[in-house]
Amino acid sequence: MTDTQKKLFEAACEVQKKAHAPYSNAYIGAAVLMGDKIFTGCNVENASYGGTVCAERVAIFKAVSEGAHKVISEVLVVSDAEKPWPPCGFCRQVIAEFANEQTVIHTANLEGKIKSFQFPEIFPEAFTPKHLD
Repeated sequence: MTDTQKKLFEAACEVQKKAHAPYSNAYIGAAVLMGDKIFTGCNVENASYGGTVCAERVAIFKAVSEGAHKVISEVLVVSDAEKPWPPCGFCRQVIAEFANEQTVIHTANLEGKIKSFQFPEIFPEAFTPKHLD
């Protein structure tokens, strides 16, 4: 892992412990690098299911609400599953709002098994703000 990946991994693992996942028992943490700052989020489930928010979106919404630079450099998602989980489709769309072709998505498990992708690899032909020009 690079130094940045280590920092993202540690931040995601720390926040993953705070996840509220009584229905799925899938505890997810995310760390997003925007500008020179890391923002974190965990999944927060809701009995209505539709009210559930994924860790990636929590981290991105937090970053935006705190005035972060509006370009995502890297995202790291950590789960307690043996095989690292990628962002869901809804999260990929939210990432697309702030991503560019250089944005890197890392998936990891708690043991540090990590897999990395350029954002266009996991969400080709994403609908982005450019489509609204």
